[in-house]
Amino acid sequence: MCRHEPPCPSAASPDHTAAHTLAAHPDQGWSLLCNGVIVFDDFGELLPDGRAIAPLATLRPITLTA
Repeated sequence: MCRHEPPCPSAASPDHTAAHTLAAHPDQGWSLLCNGVIVFDDFGELLPDGRAIAPLATLRPITLTA
C-alpha cells in the first residue's frame, strides 16, 4: 500500500503510527495512514485487520482547591 521511499512501517510494526497520513479528517477526529491504520484524536487506533487498540491514556480533569 505504501509508495514512499523508504517505505513506511507496516501496520504490524511497533512504530506503525510513524507512517505518512493519506487522509486527515480533524473535524471527525480521525486520520488514515498509508499502512491502512486509522488513528483517532484520543490516540486509539483501528488496524487494517479489524483489531482496535485502546487509547494509551485518558486525561483526567484537575480539581483545584482553594
